[in-house]
Amino acid sequence: MLSSISFPSLPSALSVPRRHSLGRLMTSSTALLLTVIGALIIVLALLILFHHNLNATKGYKLRTLERARSELLLEQEVVNMQIAKSNSLESLQSDPQIQLMQKPTKPKYVQSEVSVAEAATGRN
Repeated sequence: MLSSISFPSLPSALSVPRRHSLGRLMTSSTALLLTVIGALIIVLALLILFHHNLNATKGYKLRTLERARSELLLEQEVVNMQIAKSNSLESLQSDPQIQLMQKPTKPKYVQSEVSVAEAATGRN
């Protein structure tokens, strides 16, 4: 009769499989942790790669725009110099159309207390 009596406080055969399942749980959780950390590292590496690629693309576009801007500024300077040259007194005096103009023989100058603009509008 004594052999058929079991005591719940004494270790039984059920506690051994629990240890095996706890060890298996620790092993699987470690593997899962390593997998998750590896996946995070890969995701972060890809994000860094895309970020650097975006910065490099922006830098290339910026350099291209700066080069185009400097070319346009140089072209603007050339055009400004051509405008200044065409508006110069020497250029105006040597213009054939101005050379064909006749000089006035007896110029008549206006002297008045009232300006020409005031006289034209009728205000005093």
